[in-house]
Amino acid sequence: MKKGIAVLTLFLAITVLSSADQPNIVIIFNDDQGYRDLGCFGSPDIRTPRVDQLAEEGMRFTSFLVASPVCSASRAALLTGRYPQLVGVRGVFWPDRPGGLEPEHVTIAESLKDAGYATAAVGKWHLGDKLQYLPTNQGFDSYYGIPYSNDMFPASDMKYAKDCLFRDGHGFDTLKAGFEGEIRNGNPRSLKNLVPLMRDEECIEFPTDQSTITRRYADEGIKFITRSVEEGKPFFLYLANTMPHTPLFASEQFLGKSKGGIYGDVIEEIDYNTGRIMDHLDKMGVAHNTIFIFTSDNGPWLTQKGRSGSALPLFEGKFTSFEGGQRVPCVMRWPKVIPAGSECDEIALSMDLHPTLANIAGADLPDVELDGKDIRHLFKGRKGAKSPHKYFFYYHQGQAVRSGNWKYHKKESFKVKETARDTGGPTLYNLKNDIGEANNVIDEHPEIAERLAAKLEEHLKRIGK
Repeated sequence: MKKGIAVLTLFLAITVLSSADQPNIVIIFNDDQGYRDLGCFGSPDIRTPRVDQLAEEGMRFTSFLVASPVCSASRAALLTGRYPQLVGVRGVFWPDRPGGLEPEHVTIAESLKDAGYATAAVGKWHLGDKLQYLPTNQGFDSYYGIPYSNDMFPASDMKYAKDCLFRDGHGFDTLKAGFEGEIRNGNPRSLKNLVPLMRDEECIEFPTDQSTITRRYADEGIKFITRSVEEGKPFFLYLANTMPHTPLFASEQFLGKSKGGIYGDVIEEIDYNTGRIMDHLDKMGVAHNTIFIFTSDNGPWLTQKGRSGSALPLFEGKFTSFEGGQRVPCVMRWPKVIPAGSECDEIALSMDLHPTLANIAGADLPDVELDGKDIRHLFKGRKGAKSPHKYFFYYHQGQAVRSGNWKYHKKESFKVKETARDTGGPTLYNLKNDIGEANNVIDEHPEIAERLAAKLEEHLKRIGK
C-alpha cells in the first residue's frame, strides 16, 4: 500500500514539475490590422502604449507573414501550421454555406491539450459554424465569440440557448422574417451586420452588442487565465478580436478619442484591453512564464475608405499577394528567453507557431508534413540567426513567391483602383531596397526570376491549382 502511495506521489510530483516547466501561451489575433497600425510599427496617429510595452519587453518581427490575405484561410494556417489549401480552406466561409476546417486536421489547441494544457478560444472563429467545425471540436475546452466576420448574419440553423438575450427588438420572429425576406447575393438583407455571440455551441446573445465586445473578450480571457492558474494547469488562450474588420464599433470610453478616427478608436481599445490581460498575468504571478504573441490575420481592407488601416511602407492590402496583404505587425514577449527591445527581420510565419509552441510545450506534432518550422532560434535574438524558410508562397487572387529579399509575382492582383499598374505579372522585386514593390527588376535578373518561377510552379502543383 505504501509503495503504491509512494509511486503515486512521485507521479504527481513529476506532473507538477512538468506543468511548471511548460510556459503559458497567449495569442492575440486581430482582424484586418495593417502593418503600420501600432505605435511601435510607426503609426503617427494611433496610440498603443501597451503593445509598445510588449515590444520594449520583447521582440518585433518585421517580416512576419500570414499564409493568406483573407480571414478563414489565414486562421486555418495559423492553427494547423500548413498552407490553407492543403487543409481544404481556400477562401472565406459564410453562414448557411457548406464547409469548414475539417476536424481531421490537427490544430495547435489539440497538440497543447494533449500535453496537459487548458485551452480556450475567444473571439472570431470563422472556420465553420456547424457543430463539427466549432472550436469545441477542434481542441478548445471552451469557446466564447462571434463565429464569423462581424458583417455577416446568423446561420438559419443556429442553435439558441434557452436564456438567449435578444436585443433591439429581435427574436425568432424577426429571424424568420429575415430569412424569408429579401435575399441579396445569398444573404438575408435585413440581417446583415447582425451577428450571434456564442458560448460553446449555442448563441447566447443576438444581435451582439459590438460596442462592448472587445472589452468582453478580454473579460473572458481574464476569467480563463484565473481558472487555469487556480487549477494549476498551463494554459493556451487564443483571443481573436472581431475588429478592426468592418463595421467598426468602439465603447463610449474610446469613441471619438483617437486622432486615427473610428479605426484608431478601435485599435486603441484593443490595445487597452490587451494591457488588461498583461496586467492580469502579472497579478496572477505568471507573466514571467507566458509567451505573449500579438499579430493580425492579414493586411488592412483598403477599400473601406476612412475605416481601414495602413500597411505603409508596404504596398496594397487585404486580398492581394503584395506585402501589404500578408506581411503583418507581430510582437512577441517571453521573459528571460526573448531579449527585451529586440527586432527580427528574418522571414517568420504564422504557420511557424504550431510547431514552435508545441515543441516548447513538449507536445506531440501531427503525423503530417507541416509547412511551419520551429523558430525558437529566432526568439533568442542571436546575431546571424536565419529564417528556416528558403521560400514562402503567396496564393489568392495573385500568385507569388519570396526567397530572402527577392519576390517574384507570376500574377499580380490589385484591390484599390488607384494602385493598379500596367503589368499583371510576371514581375520581380528586391524588397531590401524596394519594400513597396514599385521597381520591377525582372529584366535585370532573369535567372533569379526563372528560379523562383520554377519553385512557384512546384508549389502550385502541390496545393492544386
